[in-house]
Amino acid sequence: MSKNSKFHVTRRAFLAGTSGAVAFSLVSKGAFAASAKEAPQFVALVKDGKLPPLADRLPQNPMVVKPWEKIGTYGGTLRRGLRGSSDHNGILRMVGNQGLVRWNMEFTAVLPNLAEKWEVSDDAKQFTFHLLKGAKWSDGHPFTADDVVFAIEDVVKNKELYSSPPAQIQVGGKAVVVEKIDDYTVKFTFAAPNALYLENLATPLGQHPTLFAKHYCSKFLPKYNDKLADDVKAAGAANWPDLFRAKCGDIEIPSRWSNTEKPVLDPWVIKEPYSGGATRVVMVRNPYFWQVDTEGNQLPYIDELNFAISQDVESLMLNVISGKLDIQERHINVLANKPTLSQNMKKGDYRLMTLEPSSAQQCQIYLNMTHKDPAMRKIFGDKTFRQALSMGINRQEIIDIVYFGQSQPYQTGPRPGHPWHYEKLSRQFTDFAPEKANSLLDQIGLTKKNGNGIRLRQDGQPIFFAVDVIPTLNPDLVDVLELVKAHWAKIGVDMKVNTMERALYYTRGDDNAHDAQVWSGAGGLDPMLDPRDYFAFHPQGSRYAIPWTLWYTSNGAKGEEPPESQKKRMKLFDEARATADLDERGKYMKQIFDLCADSFETIGVCLAVGSFGIIRNNLRNVPEKQPDSWSWPNPGPALPQQFTFTS
Repeated sequence: MSKNSKFHVTRRAFLAGTSGAVAFSLVSKGAFAASAKEAPQFVALVKDGKLPPLADRLPQNPMVVKPWEKIGTYGGTLRRGLRGSSDHNGILRMVGNQGLVRWNMEFTAVLPNLAEKWEVSDDAKQFTFHLLKGAKWSDGHPFTADDVVFAIEDVVKNKELYSSPPAQIQVGGKAVVVEKIDDYTVKFTFAAPNALYLENLATPLGQHPTLFAKHYCSKFLPKYNDKLADDVKAAGAANWPDLFRAKCGDIEIPSRWSNTEKPVLDPWVIKEPYSGGATRVVMVRNPYFWQVDTEGNQLPYIDELNFAISQDVESLMLNVISGKLDIQERHINVLANKPTLSQNMKKGDYRLMTLEPSSAQQCQIYLNMTHKDPAMRKIFGDKTFRQALSMGINRQEIIDIVYFGQSQPYQTGPRPGHPWHYEKLSRQFTDFAPEKANSLLDQIGLTKKNGNGIRLRQDGQPIFFAVDVIPTLNPDLVDVLELVKAHWAKIGVDMKVNTMERALYYTRGDDNAHDAQVWSGAGGLDPMLDPRDYFAFHPQGSRYAIPWTLWYTSNGAKGEEPPESQKKRMKLFDEARATADLDERGKYMKQIFDLCADSFETIGVCLAVGSFGIIRNNLRNVPEKQPDSWSWPNPGPALPQQFTFTS
C-alpha cells in the first residue's frame, strides 16, 4: 500500500460478510513520525526541554488525514457558539469524534481511527482491534489495550456507575467481554452475533472504549484506590460515583468538558472549562494528537477553539451576522432564520452550508403510555385515541406556516428513497379528518364535555395534558405545538405547550414524570442505528415508554415489562443486528415496521426538512454539504482538526 493510499469498505460490502476475517486500515505505512512537522508554538517548548520532540509524541505510523481542499497553515482561533449550561453536545460534535473507528464523509462506511485495523469473526461475535501503536493521551501517557479493557470492564460495566450496560455493548441482555491480547491488541466478545457493532462504535454512543484513561480515572474507583473515601470527602463529593463523574465525565454530560486535568485523545484539550457560570469554553491544541496530514504536518492546524456561551438564540444570530462566529449550525438552523442569514452573508463575511437530515420526522409527539396516573395511562394507551389525535392535526397548515411549505405529512419510518421506506408506516392517519377524529373519540366513550367543549375522562376530569418542549433547542416545535393545541381543542382535547430548559426536560423523561414530549423523529437514514421510534430502544429517546426501554436494556431486571408487540420487535431487532446479510436484515426490519404500524405508538407531523449552517469565508477545508445526524455528529466526522484559516 502506498503511503497516501486508503482502503475503503462500503457498509453494504462489509455487512454482506466475507469468508474469513475482515481487516482494513487507513494508516500510513510511511515513516511520518521521523520527518513530521509541528505547530510553531511547540517548537520553542521542545527547544527549551518542556516538551518531548515531535517524533516521540506521535505514533510509530500516525494516522494520515487528507485535507478536504488543501494543506492547511497553523494558527488562529475558531469561534463557535453554545447555548446555556447544558449544550455539552455542541462540544462533543466538534471535538469528540476520537473513537476506535469513525464514519467516512458520506456516512456510508466505517473507517479506522484509533484502531488501525480489525478482524471480525465469521459469526460476528468477536471483534479484534489492533490499536495505533504509540498513540498517547494528552498528558503523554501511552494509549494501550489496558485503557480499552479498563473503560469497559472496570467503568462501563460497573453497576454503581451504570444501572445497566449501555445498549451498544450488549446483545441478548449480556454485556460484551473485553480482553487484552497484547499491549496494542484487544478482543471484544459478544454472547451473540452483533453485526452492527462497528457502525455503533462510529457513533457518539460508541466512544466509551477511548474515553477513560486508566492511569488517571482508576484513581476514582475503589478497586484501585484504598484511600478513595478520603478523596471523596476532601473533594466535597457525595460519593465516589459522583467524584468519578466530576473528574472523568461520560459521553453526554457537561463534566466531560469541565476538568482541565483529565487526559483525552482529542485534537484540543480544555483550558477554560464548561462549568457553572462560565461565559465561554476554551480549548487549546493537544501536543500529543496522533494524526498528521499528507505532508506530515501534525494536526490540528487551528491553535484554539473558543465556544462563546449565549443565553438565547437571538444572541447567537447577532454573533453570526456580525462575523463573530466561524462555523455554526446548532441552534440557528431553523427555517425562519434562513432569510436573515442569507441576506447578511456579505455583512457577516460567511457562506452557507447545506445539511442533509438523517431524521425521519421533524416533530414527533410522544404520549407517555407508561404514565404514572392510571387514568392518563389508560387514555394514552388506547390506540384509537392516538389515531383520533393524529387525524385531528392539520398537517398542511403546519407545513405551510412553520416550514414554508418545505415538507410533507409524515408519521415515522425510513425516508422516501431509502431502500426500507415503508409507505404504510409513514403515511397512515396523516389526512386531516376532524369529523372522523370526533367519531373515534365518541366510539371509545369520550362523549361527555365540559362547558368549554373539552371531553371528560371516565372519572369526570377534563382530558388535559402537557407536552414538554425545549424552546431554545427547537423553537419550530413550539410553533408546531401551538397549532396542534388549536387543532386538538376543536375535537375536545385540551393540551398545554410546556416549555422548559433541556436539563429539566431530560429529568422529567428519566423519571417518567412527563405527560408527553416532542423531539425530532430518528431513523430516517439510519433505522438500525437509532430505532427509538420503532420500539422502546433508547433509554432517553423512546419517550413514549421509557420503562419499557429499561426492561429491554436490563434484560428484564429493571423497568416495566412491555406488551407483546414490543417484545416481538425487541426480539426481531436482536435477530436483525445479529445478521450480516443486509437483505436478510431488511426482512427483519420490515416485520418490525409492520408491528410498529399496527401499534401506532407515536404521532408524527411532517418529514424532517433540510437544514443549513454558516462558515466564515476565511475558514477552509470545511465540506459545505454534510449529513445532519446524531449518529454522524456533524461537523465532527468532517475532521475539524484539518479545518484551517486563510489570511
